[in-house]
Amino acid sequence: MTAIITIANQKGGVGKTTTAINLAAALALRGKKTLLIDLDPQANSTIAFYDAGEVSTSMFDVLGDSRAGLPTVIRATKDPLLFLCPGRLALAKLEQALAGQFDAPFRLKDALAPVEKDYDYMIVDTPPSLGILTVNALVAATHLLVPIQAAYFAIEGTDDLLETYERIRARPNPGLKVLGVVITLYDKRTNISKDTHGQIRSVFGEVLFKTKITKNVRLEESPAYKETIFTFAPKSPGAAEYKKLAGEVVQRVEEDRVASHAEDAA
Repeated sequence: MTAIITIANQKGGVGKTTTAINLAAALALRGKKTLLIDLDPQANSTIAFYDAGEVSTSMFDVLGDSRAGLPTVIRATKDPLLFLCPGRLALAKLEQALAGQFDAPFRLKDALAPVEKDYDYMIVDTPPSLGILTVNALVAATHLLVPIQAAYFAIEGTDDLLETYERIRARPNPGLKVLGVVITLYDKRTNISKDTHGQIRSVFGEVLFKTKITKNVRLEESPAYKETIFTFAPKSPGAAEYKKLAGEVVQRVEEDRVASHAEDAA
């Protein structure tokens, strides 16, 4: 079964896209065929691999009324096991375009169905909002991963995300599970990062990943060179941390599958 992991947090600047790009790349390094899906109109996950002018078709064409097939927009990357469904600024128009359409929340789920078995993992990058694009990502997903910045007011707003998660679980996607919460932009030199880490751990407990992603200039620089952290700075702390995070993700997904099989058998 393919693990479809939506990375979401309606707060901007929490390292969501950085996590989407480098977690997808780390999974590919582990031998997992991985598809990165860019649903953010800012298209930063896409720009990390291609210049905007190189992208003619995108997830807008898949989710909009033209309904292009997903295979027509899948692009290769430098890693033979990592593939990309690009985003474009046009995705911002979908909020209005899909308003009131009965199938609006299910468009991504329907689009993924024909290719789902071709991949071990799908990673979905979402915009910093809880609009129709993020709802599509949650309806299609098997798991939710929440990046939270180690900063003051970090947890503020996660209540809205978790409320949306529960609403999605209640009706359109009862199988959706929280895979985990990952602390990003952690600066071990500052008291605020340490205090925030303790606060986040007290709120989320076992759901919190052991791996923390520290502030790292290499992580910020790599997209400008059309590289993931693993090709741009393979010996950097950022590369080591995303490798560790990928290991935790794989372990949790496998444990979840075992638990699901046990429940089905019972």
